[in-house]
Amino acid sequence: MQDRIHNFNAGPAALPLPVLEEIRDSFLNFAGSGMSITEVSHRSKWFDDVINDAIERTKRLLNLDDQYKVLFLQGGASMQFCMTPLNFLSNGRSADYINTGTWSTKAIKEAQFQKKPIKVVASSEDKNFCYIPKNISFNKDAVYVHLTSNNTIKGTQFESLPDTGQVPMVIDMSSDIMSRPIDMSKVGMIYAGGQKNIGPAGVCMVIIRQDLLDLVPDNIPSMLSYATFANTNSMYNTPPCFAIYTIQLVMKWLEETIGGLEKMDARNRQKADLLYNFLDSSSFYRATADIGSRSLMNVTFRLPDETLEKNFVAKAMENGMGGLKGHRSVGGCRASIYNATGIDAIKDLVSFMAQFEKTSG
Repeated sequence: MQDRIHNFNAGPAALPLPVLEEIRDSFLNFAGSGMSITEVSHRSKWFDDVINDAIERTKRLLNLDDQYKVLFLQGGASMQFCMTPLNFLSNGRSADYINTGTWSTKAIKEAQFQKKPIKVVASSEDKNFCYIPKNISFNKDAVYVHLTSNNTIKGTQFESLPDTGQVPMVIDMSSDIMSRPIDMSKVGMIYAGGQKNIGPAGVCMVIIRQDLLDLVPDNIPSMLSYATFANTNSMYNTPPCFAIYTIQLVMKWLEETIGGLEKMDARNRQKADLLYNFLDSSSFYRATADIGSRSLMNVTFRLPDETLEKNFVAKAMENGMGGLKGHRSVGGCRASIYNATGIDAIKDLVSFMAQFEKTSG
């Protein structure tokens, strides 16, 4: 424990300490099997219990009914950029996309590769993606509306989901899934790479509603079809067993230790408020996302110049705070404060930032 740092990495990111401890304590002999979880067969009762418990806890946390299937796929969220239009946009049908930065831009590009007739109905590119578009007009005949709920690189997030009428939303929630309650009544599908807020790298959680699942055609490759995984409980081939096991433990932590998503949301808002309030009170640091569009998960900020930023990141690491370098595409600094990051980490970060400003400003 003395060697652990405050981990502000954007992904792979921090995991709850109780989860890491449970993995450590059961790693060599999982559930009395005499084997590690990395050795247990995915066709065994031991793993059946793991994946089914992960599914049931996910459904309870999000208040999902039997319309929804919880799937575990490989290829990360990036694979979903191509799978979504491939599965849902047959026969020339179209979808609406909202472009709020790097990840939604990539999703749009993948649909265009397939020559799917998608429409970009809103974008914040005009101001370098520093805000979330509002008052969007959607097409009533769209199969779905695609959006990225939280943007790790630009530090923006939808404060609330847009009103898309009768058109279901498909949401990339890789970096804010399970961070707050969500009204699932208008959500047709969620997908999320595990390595940011719910687990390790190597697994993508997909939550899909039956009406969208019914749109999947028969003439697409098996490994790119949502129906394949829905019909086999995500075990068409060998799934990423260890990553799914870790997600199960994170869902258990959220449900039993935190007490659900309302309480997780309150914790996350407390952390974000502390950090943003400090940034806004400083003339040395500058938050890069517009007020009203700021992420509760990824706080992006700049210092007066790049030399100071490099020094800040290096000095922070010397003081036990890692992962504060901004994404390579935009530079600057970023503190990713996902569910597993405690308020103590934010207090220590703010204290360090104040000291760094005092000695460098």
